[in-house]
Amino acid sequence: MKIVVLIKQVPDTNEVRLDKTTGTLIREGVPSIINPEDKNALEEALKLKESMGAEVWVVSMGPPQADDALREALAMGADQAVLLTDRAFAGADTWATATTLGIALKKMADYDLVLAGRQAIDGDTAQVGPQVAEYLKIPQITYVREFSVEDGRVKAKRALEDGFEEIDAQMPALLTITKEANKPRFPHAAAIMTAYRGQEVSCWTAADIGADPETVGLKGSPTQVKRSFTPPPKEPGQIIQRPPADAARDLVAILRDKNIV
Repeated sequence: MKIVVLIKQVPDTNEVRLDKTTGTLIREGVPSIINPEDKNALEEALKLKESMGAEVWVVSMGPPQADDALREALAMGADQAVLLTDRAFAGADTWATATTLGIALKKMADYDLVLAGRQAIDGDTAQVGPQVAEYLKIPQITYVREFSVEDGRVKAKRALEDGFEEIDAQMPALLTITKEANKPRFPHAAAIMTAYRGQEVSCWTAADIGADPETVGLKGSPTQVKRSFTPPPKEPGQIIQRPPADAARDLVAILRDKNIV
């Protein structure tokens, strides 16, 4: 069985700053990490590798520095790593990103499962995984808390706002994994050294995967971000320390003043 895990290198959100003039993210000097829920997806793939002998590939689209994220994934236990990197991919929205990843997966051809994190912390759209599945025309199960594989089918427990849903799908299929699914492992020192000194990260360009430059990157993006900004801080709360009846009257008066009631 071959499992492909989609990962993204993202800025460490605790360190993100915005340019006050342009409203765009300042990425220079900001630490980068593997998107947390992508690690949960990778952990699920590695568990299947250990229990069923699966081969695990990790794929990422990004600048050359995303090589570090892929090597961390190799150190965790992935077998092969592919970095989709090309100036033609720059400026992609979720649609163009999913198109690029989908083209690369078609090049791989013989995958059984595609796993991805529920969403990335730098965009919070939760769109890329489902869009990749639509591009590939394969079944998708999102918000997966746990799943099993048997006889060419995947059975998943999908988290809902008010409970869970059990879904069965034919493979190949794409699943997006939530942070509640597991606790990702930490690579040990020897594995880290091997990942950086003894393993290769394959770099594929637009030409390598046969991508039309008009359908990827900024040119292939139907949506664009005009600007990003930090919301203004909320006003401090107000505590009414009065007898219950008086407090209720005061509260109603405050809500009326704010045109809430």
